Amino acid sequence: MYSPRPRPAPASAPVPFYEKVKQAISEKIYAGTWRPHDRIPSEAELVAQFGFSRMTINRAVRELTDEGLLVRLQGVGTFVAEPKGQSALFEIRSIADEIAARHHQHRCEVLLLEETRADFTQAAALDVEEGTLIFHSRMVHFENDVPVQIEDRSVNATVVPDYLRQDYTTTTPHAYLSLIAPLTEGEHIVEAVAATPEECRLLHIKEHDPCLLIRRRTWSTSHIVSHASLLFPGSRYRLQGHFSS
Repeated sequence: MYSPRPRPAPASAPVPFYEKVKQAISEKIYAGTWRPHDRIPSEAELVAQFGFSRMTINRAVRELTDEGLLVRLQGVGTFVAEPKGQSALFEIRSIADEIAARHHQHRCEVLLLEETRADFTQAAALDVEEGTLIFHSRMVHFENDVPVQIEDRSVNATVVPDYLRQDYTTTTPHAYLSLIAPLTEGEHIVEAVAATPEECRLLHIKEHDPCLLIRRRTWSTSHIVSHASLLFPGSRYRLQGHFSS
């Protein structure tokens, strides 16, 4: 179930236009008019419906996405998110969303997208038998045409059977997986590593330049959905978290 809606602002306080849009969209979600995985109207359609500016609509949709009520798939549309449990320990965001939040341009170069049999390491990461059919992808993410991440991901083919059919130049694996198999649990292991010669070439860095590797496993209910190795040049990335008691 979705958590209780926020209390409305006092009557005397002026309500910004984007908050009115957020409230209207939230009402439809809480009332069940728009259900999880439903596609909501486009920003252009919301502009016509509310009569507010594109900037106002964009802010409302962006904030609802950050709050977990919506999921945006670049080039596809915006969808109602699966309700999240209240025990989530941290937020995992798409690198495309992180880059967009900095008002920069994201693009992705797909290096590999294949169906394969899990080797020992992949099988252990996904908690499947060695030799199980899985999906494997490898890609480079760019921020303003500067490479900032190599993503190497193994995916449970049983949980996400259409993974290979997606266009990851218009969306990201994280965004697609979040829609199809919503995150209920995650695991991060962070390491400082040295890049291989090929990784140095892909990231446009020199040999011995420091790199940060995040090994990420995600679950949806009781199933491990994917295991991703995310390699960042140390000079272009910092790990940041916000916690509250």
